[in-house]
Amino acid sequence: MSPHAPDAAFYHTVISIGMALATAVVVLILGHSMVKTFARDPMARRVKALNDRREQLKAGVAASKTRRRAKLEQKNAKIDWMKSVLGSMKMLQDTQLKDAALNLSRAGIRTKDAAITVIFFRLVAPILIGGTAAIGVYLLNWFPEASAFKKYMIVAGSLVLSYKAPDIYVKNLITKRQKEIRKALPDALDLMVICAEAGLTVDMAFNRVARELSKAYPELGDEFALTAIELGFLTDRRMAFENLAKRVNLESIRGVVTTMVQTEKYGTPLAAALRVLSAEFRHERMMKAEEKAARLPAIMTVPLIMFILPVLFIVILGPAACSISDNMFH
Repeated sequence: MSPHAPDAAFYHTVISIGMALATAVVVLILGHSMVKTFARDPMARRVKALNDRREQLKAGVAASKTRRRAKLEQKNAKIDWMKSVLGSMKMLQDTQLKDAALNLSRAGIRTKDAAITVIFFRLVAPILIGGTAAIGVYLLNWFPEASAFKKYMIVAGSLVLSYKAPDIYVKNLITKRQKEIRKALPDALDLMVICAEAGLTVDMAFNRVARELSKAYPELGDEFALTAIELGFLTDRRMAFENLAKRVNLESIRGVVTTMVQTEKYGTPLAAALRVLSAEFRHERMMKAEEKAARLPAIMTVPLIMFILPVLFIVILGPAACSISDNMFH
């Protein structure tokens, strides 16, 4: 046996132990890093996720602000162009703007540029629609068999209707809004009575009633909320009530405003007066319902004569007429 054999075996053993130790160290290092990776603090992960979400929201808000700013600039450019066109034609007068803004506020539209838009379309619509009708009737011969008077009436009617179309649209909005406000007023006054008896001031009562009516009757809730804001910053509180009557333009609202002004001026009990008004408005609403029910037979007379009686005559007299004709001709 060679004398160098034990030394070689010893060296092999030492090398094997060193490689095993190195492998163990590498495995420990990798395991520690993997444990740190997969077993990280959950709060740190949540904070990182929240930070990422915050950055995404910031980016989205910035993009939406940019888009809104671009839309607003585009809208302002259109309004400025409308102003310049109307100003060049001397059609942008203060009285017209005030009347248009008042009608739009009664319709629930309170943007400052809506009045300019209505006046502009009142100018442009007859030119476009009436001009198209005139060209089609007289140049393109749309109605060849119509007489001269009929052609004139078609063109004149298109001009008048296109001129009145914005006002008719706004008037329909006003009528619908006033109908909803009239229907909601008794319930609103009942809530006002409850607020007054609970010890709330008039400002707080209007604000509270506006919040309660915001879902069931948004039109009246909007008006009451605006009145509550005006009561808070106007020096003359009577002006806030008068603005409410001017915006709504209903006799019942004017009665409420008169009651509020008298309460503010003379210190009369608010709850009792509002209770009387609420009962009166409910009685008025019941009387209108009874009036509609009383008109129903007269309204049903025309369809009864036109549609039901002819069919009834056919059903009753039809078999008799058929039998008579069979006996006479056979």
